[in-house]
Amino acid sequence: MKLQTPLTRTEHDFLGELEIPADALYGIHTARALENFQLSGRSLNPALVKAYGWVKLACTQINRELGYFPESAKADAIEQACRELAEGSLNEWIKVDALQGGAGTSTNMNVNEVIANRALQILGKALGSYEIISPLDDINLHQSTNDTYPTALKLAAILELRNLEQAVLELQEDFQQKEKEFADVVKIGRTQLQDAVLTTLGREMAAYAEAFNRDRWRIYKCEERLRVVNLGGTAIGSGLGAPRQFIFRATDRLRELTNTSLARAENLMECTQNTDVFVEVSGILKACASNLFKVSNDLRLLSSGPDGGLGEINLPAMQAGSSIMPGKINPVIPESVAQAAMQVIANDQLLTQACMNGNLELNQFMPVVADSLLCSLQLLLKAASMLRLKCVTGITANREKCRKQVLNSTAAITALIPSLGYEKCSAIAEQATKQNLSIRELVLQQHLMDEQAFEQLICPEAVNKLGF
Repeated sequence: MKLQTPLTRTEHDFLGELEIPADALYGIHTARALENFQLSGRSLNPALVKAYGWVKLACTQINRELGYFPESAKADAIEQACRELAEGSLNEWIKVDALQGGAGTSTNMNVNEVIANRALQILGKALGSYEIISPLDDINLHQSTNDTYPTALKLAAILELRNLEQAVLELQEDFQQKEKEFADVVKIGRTQLQDAVLTTLGREMAAYAEAFNRDRWRIYKCEERLRVVNLGGTAIGSGLGAPRQFIFRATDRLRELTNTSLARAENLMECTQNTDVFVEVSGILKACASNLFKVSNDLRLLSSGPDGGLGEINLPAMQAGSSIMPGKINPVIPESVAQAAMQVIANDQLLTQACMNGNLELNQFMPVVADSLLCSLQLLLKAASMLRLKCVTGITANREKCRKQVLNSTAAITALIPSLGYEKCSAIAEQATKQNLSIRELVLQQHLMDEQAFEQLICPEAVNKLGF
């Protein structure tokens, strides 16, 4: 008679026993968290999970070198499990909700249990055989949630920031390409949404490029804010329960494994209790979001109409814009990017409140800090890439409309002031409006200058010149 494989295994903790699915790589601490925290319905951010894998690998290697894992097969199995977590292949077993109590303890224990059980699998042992490999005594050795969680978050943020910096740089470069492409397109510049003076479409694109250049530089500098970590500080930054050599070496190993600039905090207690660096970085992300929003909105305005609006540029047509109005194409890419920017700004407010409400030696709201920060980073990355690939790259200039608007607008009159004087130009503008004539028509009609002189004053070189 064939024996049936048991469907569950029994695990115990301080509160009692629980039945765990027999094939689950998580254990009782994760199971309790699944019961307790049914909040957001979202899993942990994968970037945080991967970073946690690197943190646990660094700690395992140092503990091994210090003689705490004399059995090489056991240490090899734990290291392999840590690497698999860092590579993302164990994500399906990280089950806890993104929002949880305990400053991230459930996350740390979920990670510990998955690494322990995966290492047991590698050794050919039964899941839950914690007398062989323990989530607490082995995987969490010389560590605490309170130093591993913020360290993993900082590492995850640094790696995501590098991706974001590249995406913003590429967006900047695409606007710089449009600057060259549209350098000769003279158009109306506007203030308060009213016709002001002449400029070029290329110059508008250059202004967007420069804004994103600032964002790129600020994002690059964020790694300096996040590089100092409290790994080795254990519960409150005092290093309680950890050997001195572990405290001094763990961060160095993590830096080597991840090719980052991570450094151990000189004051581990301060680094454990204060989270203002996350507020600072989030503020920089908010600045990037504000630029993405403003530029996206400008692109919508410049492409508006196209017949009854400004219509100075054409955005790539991505999808039909209406279920009732044939031929309508909406600027859906700038609209979606603007919504992502709004979400980032909202995340910044949430993160700020979470950071300022920490108490004494620890911030209990680290899970929402992590969720907000990593969400913002990934939203900005996707938004910047989407705006570039699906919008900016395909922008074309409506040259004829720009030219027609220049000739028909009183904005052209400012370019004539050096030649005709302010009072004369003011009178011309008033007369042109009353007679429904263009500035060009009126100036030529009154023989104030010939056509060549007029064109020289409104050419790209003239309107781009700094002063006269």
